[in-house]
Amino acid sequence: MIGIIVVFPSKDNAVSIRNLLVRYGMDVTGVCTTGAKALQYADTADEGIVVCGYKLKDMMYTELREYLPEDFEMLLVASPEKWAGNDTDKVVCLPMPLKVYDLVSTVDMLVKTVERRQKRRKEERKIRSPVQKKAITMAKELLMNRNHMSEEEAHRYLQKCSMESGTNMAETAEMVLSVMSE
Repeated sequence: MIGIIVVFPSKDNAVSIRNLLVRYGMDVTGVCTTGAKALQYADTADEGIVVCGYKLKDMMYTELREYLPEDFEMLLVASPEKWAGNDTDKVVCLPMPLKVYDLVSTVDMLVKTVERRQKRRKEERKIRSPVQKKAITMAKELLMNRNHMSEEEAHRYLQKCSMESGTNMAETAEMVLSVMSE
């Protein structure tokens, strides 16, 4: 699940927003009042969403955006005068006073954006280059010839080794080729 970090200078405001998001089924991983603490929460996750105010106790939202990893989305909740004219690139803005529906639907939209990005990355990992395909085929052929395996058995063997070593199948095939070629 995608973690949401809520950062506002007022702890009461941060807790109220967290409670709203939790009530609507969203997973809030952290509530804090400083940008430094938000960055600590962000370090524990690969990607997520930061819901914040314009000015935090130790930095402005622009600094926080700059220090956040690229895979994090930011939702700024502030009066339009505060962010109008500023560089709000890579920042989604919601005007104050805040409406519950706007907050929940915007955070939901950001969650879906992060999920689409995760799905796209996962699909990209599945696509193999011709070089990778050739290495896998050669490794299977080598296993079939030397160990008298069927193609299916060789494929399963490569998959098993890949899972055990924590590498992708093409890397495992290259390792098998290098070990068996010696």
